[in-house]
Amino acid sequence: MDSPTVSVLIGAYNAAPWIGETLRSVFDQTYPHLEVVIVDDGSTDGTLAAIEAAASGTDRDVTILSQENRGACATRNRAFEASTGDLIQYLDADDLLHPQKIERQVRRLAQQPFGTVASGPWTRFQDEIPADLTAVPRESDWRDYEPATDWLVQSWGGDGTIPLFAWLIPRAIAEAAGPWVEGLLRNQDGEYMARILVETERIAFCEGAWGFYRTSGSGSVSARRGRAIAQSLADATERCERTLLGHKDSEAHRRAASGLWQMLLFEAYPTAPDLVRQAEARIEALGGMYRTPGVSRPLRPIRDYVGWKAAVRLQRLYNRVLR
Repeated sequence: MDSPTVSVLIGAYNAAPWIGETLRSVFDQTYPHLEVVIVDDGSTDGTLAAIEAAASGTDRDVTILSQENRGACATRNRAFEASTGDLIQYLDADDLLHPQKIERQVRRLAQQPFGTVASGPWTRFQDEIPADLTAVPRESDWRDYEPATDWLVQSWGGDGTIPLFAWLIPRAIAEAAGPWVEGLLRNQDGEYMARILVETERIAFCEGAWGFYRTSGSGSVSARRGRAIAQSLADATERCERTLLGHKDSEAHRRAASGLWQMLLFEAYPTAPDLVRQAEARIEALGGMYRTPGVSRPLRPIRDYVGWKAAVRLQRLYNRVLR
């Protein structure tokens, strides 16, 4: 396929402060064969008007849809259903892409056999993208993988994170993986990418195909805690384990699934004791993989000598006092 069309799929909810900049980073892509599908998820802050204003100044192929608020997964499903591209680029409404991000990944995929997805480097930013990207520390998972599930083993073991926007996914693989699971409140991206990668033969890492993750406060789903959030994380973890072990039940894959349950263990303690017990039981059944959770430096001696549960309780109390 010489000139595949790339579908850039964006869901937006109350993203008026950022959506214009995000869309400019898409419209400024050097790759010419793009279609952009944007779904406003029932925003109440003028996001839809901001989308329409930004789109009015481009000659790109842009489809704007609007719906009642249904959440990120439903929004991505609707955008995918409305798209026609050969390759899929997901993008959150506040994140940004380097102008050559898509072109570099399309070129690399053109050199790869069928069954390859592309990844790329990324970094966080708050107000401005780092001026010198060569100074951004290189991560251990910025490399090729074959089989692709080796990335899941490394990442679930605590060594590697690649955000959703950093991937470029062939449509055939996305169709084989199936739709986003609507209703999940935590680790939606991880659950989805687990299904993508078990349908994938290899990952081709693309130098210079940068994406930029905006850190804009603590109101995101990933920053929220509580029983419903922990239960949703448990549901996602169950799905991830089933996906990976259903693909191949190996010692490495069981260790990786154990690592995910450990993340739930830290998240659920002490507010959801039943989920803590569930996580501990799955960790034991999978062969056990215990790490210590990250806590602030003053609490590390407590974690190391008294135990992680006491340190986590103190960390949560410390965080509430700071708020």
